[in-house]
Amino acid sequence: MTPYDDSPAQAVLAPIGPPALVDGFGRAVTYLRVSVTDRCDLRCVYCMAEHMTFLPKADVLTLEELDRLASAFVALGVRKLRLTGGEPLVRKGFMTLVERLSRHLKSGALDELTLTTNGAQLERYATELAGHGVRRINVSLDTLDPAVFRRLTRGGDVARVIAGIDAAQAAGMAVKINAVALKDDNAGVLPDLIAWAHARGCDVSLIETMPLGEVEQDRTDQFLSLAQVRRDLSSFWTLRDIPLVTGGPARYVRIAETGGRLGFITPLSHNFCDACNRVRLTCTGTLHTCLGRDDASDLRAVLRSGADEAGLRAAIFAAIGAKPQGHDFQIAAARPAVARHMSTTGG
Repeated sequence: MTPYDDSPAQAVLAPIGPPALVDGFGRAVTYLRVSVTDRCDLRCVYCMAEHMTFLPKADVLTLEELDRLASAFVALGVRKLRLTGGEPLVRKGFMTLVERLSRHLKSGALDELTLTTNGAQLERYATELAGHGVRRINVSLDTLDPAVFRRLTRGGDVARVIAGIDAAQAAGMAVKINAVALKDDNAGVLPDLIAWAHARGCDVSLIETMPLGEVEQDRTDQFLSLAQVRRDLSSFWTLRDIPLVTGGPARYVRIAETGGRLGFITPLSHNFCDACNRVRLTCTGTLHTCLGRDDASDLRAVLRSGADEAGLRAAIFAAIGAKPQGHDFQIAAARPAVARHMSTTGG
Protein backbone atom coordinates (compact mmCIF):
# COMPACT_ATOMS: atom_id res chain seq x y z
CA MET A 1 0.00 0.00 0.00
CA THR A 2 1.21 3.54 -0.77
CA PRO A 3 0.04 7.03 0.23
CA TYR A 4 -1.67 7.16 -3.17
CA ASP A 5 -4.10 4.41 -2.25
CA ASP A 6 -7.63 5.47 -1.34
CA SER A 7 -7.43 4.07 2.16
CA PRO A 8 -8.72 6.32 4.96
CA ALA A 9 -5.72 5.31 7.05
CA GLN A 10 -3.43 6.73 4.38
CA ALA A 11 -5.37 9.91 3.71
CA VAL A 12 -3.66 12.14 6.28
CA LEU A 13 -0.78 11.64 8.65
CA ALA A 14 -1.73 13.66 11.73
CA PRO A 15 0.86 15.96 13.32
CA ILE A 16 2.18 14.62 16.60
CA GLY A 17 1.87 17.94 18.48
CA PRO A 18 4.28 20.88 18.88
CA PRO A 19 7.31 21.00 16.53
CA ALA A 20 9.20 17.78 17.11
CA LEU A 21 12.11 18.50 14.79
CA VAL A 22 14.54 20.59 16.83
CA ASP A 23 18.23 20.63 15.95
CA GLY A 24 21.18 20.67 18.33
CA PHE A 25 21.15 24.47 18.43
CA GLY A 26 17.52 24.74 19.50
CA ARG A 27 16.13 25.70 16.09
CA ALA A 28 12.75 24.14 15.23
CA VAL A 29 12.57 22.84 11.66
CA THR A 30 9.15 23.78 10.31
CA TYR A 31 9.92 24.36 6.62
CA LEU A 32 10.77 21.67 4.05
CA ARG A 33 11.84 22.36 0.48
CA VAL A 34 11.32 19.34 -1.76
CA SER A 35 13.01 19.03 -5.13
CA VAL A 36 10.85 16.90 -7.42
CA THR A 37 13.29 16.75 -10.36
CA ASP A 38 16.80 17.81 -11.33
CA ARG A 39 15.62 18.60 -14.86
CA CYS A 40 14.79 22.04 -16.17
CA ASP A 41 13.61 23.59 -19.41
CA LEU A 42 16.11 26.46 -19.02
CA ARG A 43 19.90 26.47 -18.51
CA CYS A 44 20.60 29.52 -16.37
CA VAL A 45 24.32 30.27 -16.50
CA TYR A 46 24.82 30.64 -12.73
CA CYS A 47 22.78 27.53 -11.90
CA MET A 48 23.64 24.83 -14.43
CA ALA A 49 26.34 23.81 -16.84
CA GLU A 50 25.31 24.20 -20.48
CA HIS A 51 25.55 20.45 -21.09
CA MET A 52 24.15 18.86 -17.95
CA THR A 53 24.12 15.14 -17.23
CA PHE A 54 20.79 14.45 -15.59
CA LEU A 55 19.98 11.67 -13.17
CA PRO A 56 18.73 8.28 -14.39
CA LYS A 57 15.06 7.69 -13.65
CA ALA A 58 15.77 4.91 -11.15
CA ASP A 59 17.68 7.34 -8.92
CA VAL A 60 14.78 9.79 -8.70
CA LEU A 61 12.05 9.35 -6.11
CA THR A 62 8.67 8.27 -7.41
CA LEU A 63 5.66 10.49 -6.78
CA GLU A 64 4.55 8.04 -4.10
CA GLU A 65 7.94 8.24 -2.38
CA LEU A 66 7.92 12.04 -2.53
CA ASP A 67 4.46 12.05 -0.99
CA ARG A 68 5.43 9.64 1.77
CA LEU A 69 8.56 11.57 2.74
CA ALA A 70 6.90 14.98 2.65
CA SER A 71 3.98 13.64 4.67
CA ALA A 72 6.34 12.20 7.27
CA PHE A 73 7.83 15.66 7.78
CA VAL A 74 4.35 17.19 8.07
CA ALA A 75 3.50 14.62 10.72
CA LEU A 76 6.61 15.74 12.62
CA GLY A 77 5.59 19.40 12.67
CA VAL A 78 6.66 20.88 9.34
CA ARG A 79 4.14 23.63 8.53
CA LYS A 80 5.37 24.80 5.13
CA LEU A 81 6.21 22.77 2.01
CA ARG A 82 7.90 24.34 -0.99
CA LEU A 83 8.15 22.25 -4.15
CA THR A 84 11.17 23.02 -6.31
CA GLY A 85 13.44 21.55 -8.96
CA GLY A 86 15.17 21.88 -11.34
CA GLU A 87 11.87 23.13 -12.67
CA PRO A 88 9.02 21.37 -10.84
CA LEU A 89 6.46 21.95 -13.58
CA VAL A 90 8.40 19.75 -16.03
CA ARG A 91 8.07 16.67 -13.77
CA LYS A 92 5.61 14.21 -15.25
CA GLY A 93 2.66 13.81 -12.89
CA PHE A 94 3.62 16.84 -10.82
CA MET A 95 0.06 18.13 -10.52
CA THR A 96 -1.02 14.77 -9.10
CA LEU A 97 1.58 15.21 -6.38
CA VAL A 98 0.34 18.73 -5.63
CA GLU A 99 -3.22 17.43 -5.40
CA ARG A 100 -2.20 14.68 -3.00
CA LEU A 101 -0.15 16.97 -0.76
CA SER A 102 -3.00 19.46 -0.62
CA ARG A 103 -4.81 17.06 1.74
CA HIS A 104 -2.53 18.39 4.49
CA LEU A 105 -3.85 21.90 3.86
CA LYS A 106 -7.40 20.63 4.15
CA SER A 107 -6.64 18.82 7.41
CA GLY A 108 -4.95 21.87 8.92
CA ALA A 109 -1.66 20.00 9.35
CA LEU A 110 0.03 22.28 6.83
CA ASP A 111 -0.10 26.07 6.71
CA GLU A 112 1.24 26.51 3.21
CA LEU A 113 1.97 24.52 0.06
CA THR A 114 3.90 26.53 -2.47
CA LEU A 115 6.51 26.26 -5.21
CA THR A 116 9.39 28.01 -6.90
CA THR A 117 9.29 28.04 -10.69
CA ASN A 118 11.02 29.69 -13.61
CA GLY A 119 7.56 30.57 -14.90
CA ALA A 120 7.98 29.20 -18.41
CA GLN A 121 5.24 26.57 -17.89
CA LEU A 122 3.20 28.56 -15.41
CA GLU A 123 0.53 29.87 -17.78
CA ARG A 124 -0.56 26.28 -18.45
CA TYR A 125 -0.79 25.22 -14.79
CA ALA A 126 -1.68 28.35 -12.80
CA THR A 127 -5.41 27.73 -12.50
CA GLU A 128 -4.92 24.11 -11.44
CA LEU A 129 -2.30 25.06 -8.85
CA ALA A 130 -4.66 27.61 -7.32
CA GLY A 131 -7.40 25.00 -7.27
CA HIS A 132 -5.21 22.74 -5.14
CA GLY A 133 -4.68 25.42 -2.51
CA VAL A 134 -1.46 27.03 -3.69
CA ARG A 135 -1.86 30.65 -2.61
CA ARG A 136 1.50 32.13 -3.50
CA ILE A 137 4.48 31.20 -5.63
CA ASN A 138 7.99 32.40 -6.31
CA VAL A 139 9.01 33.07 -9.89
CA SER A 140 12.69 33.36 -10.83
CA LEU A 141 13.20 36.36 -13.11
CA ASP A 142 16.53 38.19 -13.33
CA THR A 143 15.79 40.67 -16.10
CA LEU A 144 13.00 42.00 -18.30
CA ASP A 145 15.31 42.47 -21.26
CA PRO A 146 14.48 39.72 -23.80
CA ALA A 147 18.03 39.49 -25.16
CA VAL A 148 19.69 39.38 -21.74
CA PHE A 149 17.12 36.88 -20.48
CA ARG A 150 17.74 34.68 -23.51
CA ARG A 151 21.50 34.79 -22.86
CA LEU A 152 21.27 34.17 -19.11
CA THR A 153 18.88 31.24 -19.56
CA ARG A 154 20.52 29.97 -22.75
CA GLY A 155 17.45 30.32 -24.93
CA GLY A 156 14.54 31.25 -22.67
CA ASP A 157 11.67 33.56 -23.64
CA VAL A 158 10.89 36.23 -21.05
CA ALA A 159 7.46 36.81 -22.62
CA ARG A 160 6.42 33.28 -21.57
CA VAL A 161 7.45 34.00 -17.99
CA ILE A 162 5.49 37.23 -17.90
CA ALA A 163 2.46 35.42 -19.34
CA GLY A 164 2.84 32.87 -16.54
CA ILE A 165 2.92 35.61 -13.92
CA ASP A 166 -0.20 37.13 -15.49
CA ALA A 167 -1.97 33.76 -15.31
CA ALA A 168 -0.94 33.16 -11.70
CA GLN A 169 -2.23 36.55 -10.58
CA ALA A 170 -5.44 36.06 -12.55
CA ALA A 171 -5.91 32.76 -10.70
CA GLY A 172 -5.65 34.59 -7.38
CA MET A 173 -2.11 33.64 -6.40
CA ALA A 174 0.36 36.10 -4.93
CA VAL A 175 3.63 36.18 -6.88
CA LYS A 176 7.06 37.01 -5.53
CA ILE A 177 9.87 37.66 -7.99
CA ASN A 178 13.27 36.17 -7.17
CA ALA A 179 16.22 37.82 -8.93
CA VAL A 180 19.87 36.80 -8.63
CA ALA A 181 22.02 39.93 -8.50
CA LEU A 182 24.74 39.69 -11.16
CA LYS A 183 27.36 42.41 -11.39
CA ASP A 184 27.77 42.33 -15.17
CA ASP A 185 24.30 41.30 -16.33
CA ASN A 186 21.56 42.98 -14.33
CA ALA A 187 23.04 45.27 -11.66
CA GLY A 188 22.07 48.40 -13.57
CA VAL A 189 18.49 47.31 -14.25
CA LEU A 190 17.51 45.94 -10.85
CA PRO A 191 15.65 49.18 -9.99
CA ASP A 192 13.58 48.82 -13.17
CA LEU A 193 12.75 45.18 -12.33
CA ILE A 194 11.76 46.12 -8.78
CA ALA A 195 9.58 49.02 -9.93
CA TRP A 196 7.92 46.81 -12.57
CA ALA A 197 7.17 44.08 -10.05
CA HIS A 198 5.85 46.48 -7.42
CA ALA A 199 3.57 48.11 -9.97
CA ARG A 200 2.04 44.65 -10.49
CA GLY A 201 1.63 44.02 -6.76
CA CYS A 202 4.54 41.54 -6.59
CA ASP A 203 7.11 41.40 -3.82
CA VAL A 204 10.74 41.03 -4.90
CA SER A 205 13.67 39.20 -3.33
CA LEU A 206 17.23 39.81 -4.47
CA ILE A 207 19.69 36.94 -4.03
CA GLU A 208 23.47 36.90 -3.96
CA THR A 209 25.00 34.37 -6.33
CA MET A 210 25.86 31.19 -4.42
CA PRO A 211 28.91 28.93 -4.94
CA LEU A 212 27.01 25.73 -5.75
CA GLY A 213 28.20 23.34 -8.45
CA GLU A 214 30.67 23.71 -11.29
CA VAL A 215 29.52 26.09 -14.03
CA GLU A 216 31.40 27.62 -16.94
CA GLN A 217 31.47 31.11 -15.41
CA ASP A 218 33.71 32.36 -12.61
CA ARG A 219 31.25 33.44 -9.93
CA THR A 220 33.77 35.80 -8.37
CA ASP A 221 33.42 37.94 -11.51
CA GLN A 222 29.63 38.09 -11.16
CA PHE A 223 29.32 38.42 -7.37
CA LEU A 224 27.43 41.54 -6.33
CA SER A 225 27.08 42.29 -2.63
CA LEU A 226 23.51 43.14 -1.73
CA ALA A 227 24.84 45.48 0.94
CA GLN A 228 26.13 47.59 -1.94
CA VAL A 229 22.87 47.19 -3.87
CA ARG A 230 20.94 48.43 -0.84
CA ARG A 231 23.21 51.46 -0.54
CA ASP A 232 22.70 52.23 -4.22
CA LEU A 233 18.91 51.90 -3.99
CA SER A 234 18.87 54.07 -0.87
CA SER A 235 20.42 56.90 -2.85
CA PHE A 236 17.12 57.49 -4.68
CA TRP A 237 14.49 55.44 -2.80
CA THR A 238 13.43 55.41 0.85
CA LEU A 239 13.95 51.93 2.30
CA ARG A 240 12.45 51.11 5.69
CA ASP A 241 13.11 47.82 7.50
CA ILE A 242 9.95 45.85 8.24
CA PRO A 243 9.49 42.77 10.49
CA LEU A 244 8.06 40.56 7.73
CA VAL A 245 8.66 36.83 8.23
CA THR A 246 7.79 34.48 5.37
CA GLY A 247 9.63 31.37 6.57
CA GLY A 248 12.64 31.94 4.33
CA PRO A 249 15.97 33.74 4.79
CA ALA A 250 15.05 37.13 3.31
CA ARG A 251 15.22 40.34 5.32
CA TYR A 252 12.61 42.79 4.06
CA VAL A 253 12.26 46.51 3.56
CA ARG A 254 9.40 48.57 2.22
CA ILE A 255 10.16 51.11 -0.49
CA ALA A 256 8.17 54.27 0.18
CA GLU A 257 8.16 55.42 -3.43
CA THR A 258 6.85 52.15 -4.92
CA GLY A 259 4.85 50.96 -1.91
CA GLY A 260 6.22 47.45 -2.40
CA ARG A 261 8.33 45.05 -0.35
CA LEU A 262 11.90 44.11 -1.19
CA GLY A 263 13.80 41.21 0.36
CA PHE A 264 17.54 40.67 0.55
CA ILE A 265 18.88 37.10 0.68
CA THR A 266 22.54 37.44 1.64
CA PRO A 267 24.30 34.13 2.33
CA LEU A 268 27.70 35.69 1.66
CA SER A 269 27.64 39.32 2.79
CA HIS A 270 25.37 38.63 5.80
CA ASN A 271 25.02 35.12 7.17
CA PHE A 272 21.38 34.11 7.81
CA CYS A 273 22.01 30.85 9.65
CA ASP A 274 21.14 31.89 13.21
CA ALA A 275 17.40 31.42 12.75
CA CYS A 276 17.42 28.74 10.04
CA ASN A 277 14.21 26.70 10.21
CA ARG A 278 14.45 24.80 6.92
CA VAL A 279 15.89 21.68 5.34
CA ARG A 280 16.01 20.44 1.76
CA LEU A 281 15.04 17.08 0.32
CA THR A 282 16.47 16.36 -3.12
CA CYS A 283 14.71 14.43 -5.84
CA THR A 284 16.97 11.47 -5.02
CA GLY A 285 15.79 11.38 -1.41
CA THR A 286 18.91 12.96 0.04
CA LEU A 287 18.17 15.26 2.97
CA HIS A 288 20.42 18.30 3.25
CA THR A 289 20.03 20.17 6.49
CA CYS A 290 22.26 23.02 5.27
CA LEU A 291 22.36 24.53 1.78
CA GLY A 292 26.05 25.36 2.11
CA ARG A 293 27.38 22.10 3.54
CA ASP A 294 28.01 18.70 2.00
CA ASP A 295 25.94 17.04 4.71
CA ALA A 296 23.67 14.28 3.46
CA SER A 297 21.23 11.72 4.83
CA ASP A 298 19.97 9.07 2.42
CA LEU A 299 16.25 8.78 3.07
CA ARG A 300 15.68 6.98 -0.23
CA ALA A 301 17.68 4.05 1.09
CA VAL A 302 15.54 4.06 4.22
CA LEU A 303 12.35 4.02 2.15
CA ARG A 304 13.48 1.37 -0.27
CA SER A 305 14.75 -0.91 2.49
CA GLY A 306 11.12 -1.28 3.58
CA ALA A 307 11.26 0.89 6.70
CA ASP A 308 8.00 1.48 8.54
CA GLU A 309 6.92 4.94 9.73
CA ALA A 310 8.84 4.57 13.01
CA GLY A 311 12.02 3.74 11.11
CA LEU A 312 11.54 6.65 8.74
CA ARG A 313 10.96 9.06 11.60
CA ALA A 314 14.07 7.80 13.37
CA ALA A 315 16.15 8.50 10.26
CA ILE A 316 14.69 12.01 9.99
CA PHE A 317 15.38 12.74 13.68
CA ALA A 318 18.98 11.59 13.29
CA ALA A 319 19.49 13.89 10.30
CA ILE A 320 17.97 16.92 11.99
CA GLY A 321 20.08 16.29 15.08
CA ALA A 322 23.21 16.64 12.95
CA LYS A 323 22.15 19.97 11.33
CA PRO A 324 25.22 22.27 11.41
CA GLN A 325 25.21 25.70 12.98
CA GLY A 326 26.07 27.49 9.74
CA HIS A 327 27.18 27.20 6.13
CA ASP A 328 30.61 27.29 4.46
CA PHE A 329 29.89 29.70 1.61
CA GLN A 330 32.93 31.68 0.44
CA ILE A 331 32.68 33.32 -2.95
CA ALA A 332 36.45 33.86 -3.13
CA ALA A 333 37.26 30.15 -3.06
CA ALA A 334 38.76 28.66 -6.21
CA ARG A 335 36.14 25.93 -6.34
CA PRO A 336 32.45 25.86 -5.33
CA ALA A 337 31.78 25.54 -1.59
CA VAL A 338 29.48 22.64 -2.48
CA ALA A 339 29.91 20.41 -5.53
CA ARG A 340 26.22 19.71 -6.13
CA HIS A 341 24.30 22.00 -8.48
CA MET A 342 21.38 24.09 -7.27
CA SER A 343 19.22 22.27 -9.81
CA THR A 344 19.89 19.03 -7.92
CA THR A 345 19.66 20.50 -4.43
CA GLY A 346 16.41 22.35 -5.05
CA GLY A 347 15.86 26.09 -4.97
